[in-house]
Amino acid sequence: MRPKEFDSDAIAEAAMRVFWLRGYSGASIQHLVEGTGLGRGSLYNAFGSKLGLYEFALRRYYQLTAPNISILSEEGLVRDIVRKLLMKIVSEELNDKESLGCMVANASLELARHDQDIANLVAQNFTRMERALKELIKRGQESGEISAEKKPGALARFFVNTIQGIRVLGKGSEQEERAERLEDIVNVAISAL
Repeated sequence: MRPKEFDSDAIAEAAMRVFWLRGYSGASIQHLVEGTGLGRGSLYNAFGSKLGLYEFALRRYYQLTAPNISILSEEGLVRDIVRKLLMKIVSEELNDKESLGCMVANASLELARHDQDIANLVAQNFTRMERALKELIKRGQESGEISAEKKPGALARFFVNTIQGIRVLGKGSEQEERAERLEDIVNVAISAL
């Protein structure tokens, strides 16, 4: 008998939600069965394990974050484009009522040091953002907006770090000061350009 067909994107997004709400360690197979609507057998047949489903969801997250990368190829002043990206991240954090956060940041903190495959997926996400930022910064150097003496790779890594810092601080700040704190980070980061 042929296994039941399922919408892999919908399953990945449902699994992401379970992992976001509970973390990898706190998400049981039963939580994933309930969250995805897959039976245990189907889950194991399709993904092999809870970790296999987590990797699948993390790969889907990579696709879902492409719009953030595309911002960096827009026309305009580099500072404005970087600010737009950072403020989008701030907005996501301020509007994240369930404190889901960034799946890559969560994976980095919870699993990457214990699992090389997860570490590789996390690195792919960070590297993609770093490359896009580096290209944008080089464009700013070519136009004269950014000093040619600054190292594009170092600035790009700084902004990847800033994005992840916004994600983490967004969860650990008092609600009433969160917006101001995150906007302060953006303003200081932009001054590095």
